[in-house]
Amino acid sequence: MSFVVKIEPSNLSFTVGKNESILAAALRQHIAIPYGCRNGICGSCKGLVLSGEITYPSKDSIALTQEEFDSQVALFCQAQALSDLTINAPLLPTLNETEVKKLPCRVVEKTQLSHDVIGVKLKLPAAETFQFVGGQYIDILLADGRRRSFSIANAPQDNHLIELHIRLIEGGDFTHFVFDELQLKTILRIEGPHGNFFLKEDSERPVILMAGGTGFAPVKSIVEQSLLKGITRDMYLYWGARTSQDLYMHELALQWAQDYLHIQYIPVLSEPTSTSTDFRTGWVHEAILEDFKDLSGFEVYACGPPAMVAAGKTSLPSHQLLVENYFSDAFEFQEPKKTD
Repeated sequence: MSFVVKIEPSNLSFTVGKNESILAAALRQHIAIPYGCRNGICGSCKGLVLSGEITYPSKDSIALTQEEFDSQVALFCQAQALSDLTINAPLLPTLNETEVKKLPCRVVEKTQLSHDVIGVKLKLPAAETFQFVGGQYIDILLADGRRRSFSIANAPQDNHLIELHIRLIEGGDFTHFVFDELQLKTILRIEGPHGNFFLKEDSERPVILMAGGTGFAPVKSIVEQSLLKGITRDMYLYWGARTSQDLYMHELALQWAQDYLHIQYIPVLSEPTSTSTDFRTGWVHEAILEDFKDLSGFEVYACGPPAMVAAGKTSLPSHQLLVENYFSDAFEFQEPKKTD
């Protein structure tokens, strides 16, 4: 059994199968509605159900308040149709050149980038192509059916290589495996690319890139892709971290700013030490507010911890940033493996 979902105001329609999420059905039919984590936590795929009935496999950990439930707000990454639907959701530019694939890959490099971040490079099969755009992510498929999502950190000029920046998470069994046990030549299975966090290349607006922690990974991919394409829009890279040690590719960002006149780099530390005298201090979104009194002509791309992403979304419009020009990818931590 399948149902028809009509999207307002675009008037597009697609079908959704039984026990299939509305988001999964839309993406399967090349209709790009916003999404992020796909596990009901980040809230990027929120929209309205204008008519029809939906259900959820589980309401646990879903990023909706009771007021939103009562107002017919839905999380399309989790919601399933019980009838034909009419929904209100924005549409994003489709990525027709990308195809989501499940592929094996081999670990070819493992590098300690900081005390709690490891860089991992994965080599894809020579016979396969893997098209992605800067800012997207992959899922690593675990043997027990779980998946772990990581942003791609390299530009897509080499579509047989994937670079990841993996931060050690306390209690995270997969990140501890990466740090302590993952060996070169290990075969991992991945699925991707996923996500609609990418530079809108048809725009001429100056860009503010707001990264927190390993949110630098997709920002790195976006910057490197823009350099390869000769994009010279002004870019202001704000990288927020606790201490200077957490700016694990600080020298690379400094090099961009030195080599390219249209790139500026502003690191911001929330827990500076006595030796961190050359850095801005405080919260990264507050540094942006201090530097830009009028953001009406800008696009902001924010990636990193949910609190940072939410703070930017709440505060930057007070300086005239248009809500539709705030693009984000919040790094939500997946649930640890359940034990009996």
